[in-house]
Amino acid sequence: MQPLFVLVHSPSVGPSTWRPVAEHLTAAGYQVRVPSLLRIGAGAPPFWPRIVDAVRDDLQQVPADSPVRLVVHSNAGLFLPVIRSGLDHPVTSSIFVDAALPARIGPTPVAPPEVLEFLRPMAVNGRLPRWTDWWDEADVAPMFPDPLVRQTVTDEQPTLPLSYYQQHIPVPDGWDDHPCSYLLFGPPYDGLAAKARERGWRVAHLPGAHLHQIIDPAGTARHLVELATTA
Repeated sequence: MQPLFVLVHSPSVGPSTWRPVAEHLTAAGYQVRVPSLLRIGAGAPPFWPRIVDAVRDDLQQVPADSPVRLVVHSNAGLFLPVIRSGLDHPVTSSIFVDAALPARIGPTPVAPPEVLEFLRPMAVNGRLPRWTDWWDEADVAPMFPDPLVRQTVTDEQPTLPLSYYQQHIPVPDGWDDHPCSYLLFGPPYDGLAAKARERGWRVAHLPGAHLHQIIDPAGTARHLVELATTA
């Protein structure tokens, strides 16, 4: 049975960041799901159980014995251990795409102290602006292939509470006892790719900015298939 790709977007953005890749994978004959995490910032912490629920709920119509390949981008990497632990489906491989790495054991902070210091002044009534509003235009513009895609991604972004970035995520024992790999786009995630390599994971490099999957979805899809099938 061909495992199904589950493309999990960063909670800081939305599912449109994965849809072009999903279209290429589907055209190549793979089954794909793109769960939406857009509602996880509502209510009080903890937020991580809502991420697990969102992925599990999205797979409700998929038979429980159907294997899946988890693919996580950016901040979603921190949640992969609890996502995997919360699924009924067997996970055959996990791929981190320009993503944060969870700890091997013990709780993982969503944001280190220096990032929280950067974020606190932006919060208004406990809520942060959209992720693309954190950065200078010179940093944001190159991440998008055209104005239409930028508008789609921008309009979809949630305004997450600061408390989302203050949470710690549990790390179930043995979460990485299956094939894991890393797809790097570029800095500042090159250091995390090096750590993935130190863990014995396979690492591939597709040069680009942090949202390169929307600029080169075909290339991203090819790398995901290669990493998943050679894990």
